[in-house]
Amino acid sequence: MTAFRYRRAALALTAAAVLPLTLTACGGDDSSSDAAADKSSSAPAEEKSSAPAEGTPADGPFGPACATVPKDGAGSFDGMAQDPVATAASNNPALSTLVTAVKKAGLVDTLNNAQNITVFAPTNDAFAKIPKADLDKVLADKEMLTNILTYHVVGEKLTPTQLESGTYDTLQKSPLTTKGSGENYTVNDTSKVVCGNVPTANATVYIVDTVLMPKS
Repeated sequence: MTAFRYRRAALALTAAAVLPLTLTACGGDDSSSDAAADKSSSAPAEEKSSAPAEGTPADGPFGPACATVPKDGAGSFDGMAQDPVATAASNNPALSTLVTAVKKAGLVDTLNNAQNITVFAPTNDAFAKIPKADLDKVLADKEMLTNILTYHVVGEKLTPTQLESGTYDTLQKSPLTTKGSGENYTVNDTSKVVCGNVPTANATVYIVDTVLMPKS
């Protein structure tokens, strides 16, 4: 009988020792599950959109025409960044008429050797808006052509923020005006930037859809 009581007491002590451990283990599992659930539920809240807020200037090249720029090679954004501006433009198929005009005006070295400039570069379609007879006349007149082309060049690098509302002197000496925000900018109220903030080795390029004409 005495042995039986000892055995019951031993079992009771064992149960008393094991029970807290079991409860602790169960509590730990619940805590881990709760932590995992909390982490899972909070994960979506931590995700942020990488797209720029509306009205915020883009950090890199922007605009619908940027999609036509080659993805690699000398004509790509990375390739253009390695070359001075006239050379970089010659590697972009959409700027071939501009490059022809620059060569006829003898401005290749002038543009390539300039430092920290901004070039508003008309596309082939921009030149196509000019009646052919008038364009041929301009291309044949070096003085007139130089006058027009240098009007597209500003003697400092302009950021998109600076284009929001600005007036800048050109190499031609007449000023041009810019306005806009986010990824939408115009020059002289008529020429739209279709691919902007394109870096070259010595310039920032804003490709535009209309040829700019000097005011004087």
